Amino acid sequence: MNAINSKQAKYLRGMAHRLKPVVFIGQKGLTDALIRSTEEAFDSHELIKVKFIDYKEKNQKTDIARALEARTGSQLAGMVGHIAILYRQHHDREKRRIVLPE
Repeated sequence: MNAINSKQAKYLRGMAHRLKPVVFIGQKGLTDALIRSTEEAFDSHELIKVKFIDYKEKNQKTDIARALEARTGSQLAGMVGHIAILYRQHHDREKRRIVLPE
């Protein structure tokens, strides 16, 4: 999958507005259990919200979101406050619901 451009990221952020966070990052940060939880979320959804509970510094949140992005093969569509919006196209063509604008 190609990297998303700014227009596509804006489109995904708009779609994510109505979503509730499905992955929560606490004190322990990026653990194997968190990666598994994120993978399970991507099996059900192409677009997810990740909420940072114990991290207040923007740099920390960005670093963790980028690491999560790399380990799950997803793409960061944006960060709003304590929420990261991640997108990963479903591997099964039948289950894909999101069509990104060009």
